[in-house]
Amino acid sequence: MSSAAVLMLIVGSVGAAYSPLFAVERIEVVGTASLPATTVEEALTGQIGTPLPLVDASAVKAALVAFPLVESYTLEARPPHDLVVRIVERTPIGVIQTDAGWTLVDAAGVALETSPNPPDGRPILEIAGGTTSGAFESAGLVMRALPEAIATQVARIAATTRDDVTLTLASGAQVVWGAVEETALKAVNLDRAMAARPGMSVYDVSSPASVVVR
Repeated sequence: MSSAAVLMLIVGSVGAAYSPLFAVERIEVVGTASLPATTVEEALTGQIGTPLPLVDASAVKAALVAFPLVESYTLEARPPHDLVVRIVERTPIGVIQTDAGWTLVDAAGVALETSPNPPDGRPILEIAGGTTSGAFESAGLVMRALPEAIATQVARIAATTRDDVTLTLASGAQVVWGAVEETALKAVNLDRAMAARPGMSVYDVSSPASVVVR
């Protein structure tokens, strides 16, 4: 094949990619759990009809910023007509009382939603200094480290400093966590202690080398 023919083939291929032959006809949102995928897809309908290589990343970002639950996302083109949006949702850790009501927040302190009353099934955060404090950062790290089976039992999280995190379970039992150092080990030890001695009133894992249960 001559060089001219090869060039024409390349030009033709590139031209086709930027033509309506490869325009977006379907947007698929994957990875959502709390956020309805159809709602996100509707917010991105402005990209319908756009050639896949010309999808407006800035417009997509602007649309997704409207959803606080979206922590990150990636775009994937699937020729000839599909645009896949992969979303990672924020993980709520609890609700904190604000002037607007009870605000659900993630470990970074991002407000996800606000309601006039504490929602059922969400831990109440009693944190000195609010969501910008070191105490809040520690509480968030602890909640993210907990096994899901324990995290779902947490009714209240309290901290006045980085080093005095305490959890109250729905059963009324207290978990004395202390500082966030060795948090992964503390989470493992707490899981083992609760399995070995269920129904206790206090699980003190502040010193992971010497767990106290009473």
